Amino acid sequence: MGICRRYAHQSDEASDILNEGFLKVFNHIERYDGSKPFKSWIGKIITNTAIDHYRVNLKFAKQEDVDHYDHVGDDAAIYGELAYDDLLAMVRSLSPAYRTVFNLYAIDGYSHNEIAELLGITTSTSKSNLHKARKKLQELVEKTTSGKRANGGKDQDGTHHEAHERNKQWKTNIP
Repeated sequence: MGICRRYAHQSDEASDILNEGFLKVFNHIERYDGSKPFKSWIGKIITNTAIDHYRVNLKFAKQEDVDHYDHVGDDAAIYGELAYDDLLAMVRSLSPAYRTVFNLYAIDGYSHNEIAELLGITTSTSKSNLHKARKKLQELVEKTTSGKRANGGKDQDGTHHEAHERNKQWKTNIP
């Protein structure tokens, strides 16, 4: 379900992708090569199903073909304050085009050439979408963490953020 949640905008959509993916697994179980890990085989089918779902619902309204893009910094320290669900919500808030390219490149390890072929876009469009996705995610991360820092590490509802608490405990245990 994790793969589906990364590609889908809503939980219902993720469930649809998962169901369709498992249907493909069951319909093509005879194609499974027992010498390879079953989990990887299923993961590839689910990922391809998510890409198919993206293609069906494709809306390229805001895509641009850009040859050059700036590097967006990678400050790993800021991510320590975020929980998995926070990051997942941020990825899910991206436009379908940005979210799909981000997932394929950053999480699933596809190259820009492979992404371009899978999605029917140019390599430079893939690079541009990745850049814009990273930039948007960086803005969301900075907004979220700065808001929590300003609120004493508490979420908007006034409760302490779990990841912040874990980091605080870990830092106090350092000699």
